[in-house]
Amino acid sequence: MRAIFEGPEVAVYELRGGTHLLLMHKPAVAPGPAAFDLMVDDLRAAHQRFTALGPAPSAIESRPVIGHDIFILCAPAGQLISVFSSHHSGEPV
Repeated sequence: MRAIFEGPEVAVYELRGGTHLLLMHKPAVAPGPAAFDLMVDDLRAAHQRFTALGPAPSAIESRPVIGHDIFILCAPAGQLISVFSSHHSGEPV
């Protein structure tokens, strides 16, 4: 991921394949499920890293119906962020 623009109210990052992530400042957020989820190539390594950093992720669970494993992070303001295993094809996008 590389920064395209970083400002006080909005930041834009470019990800693999040309996908863009836009982050926008919100003065207040409500606890509960986040409006997005994350997908990582190595779920177990990500789980270990978050555990070491302190956010205390949930245990990794298998979701065979969708072909992913998942854990949940609770952000400081109470949002619940789902982190899924990836199963990308490795083909160009």
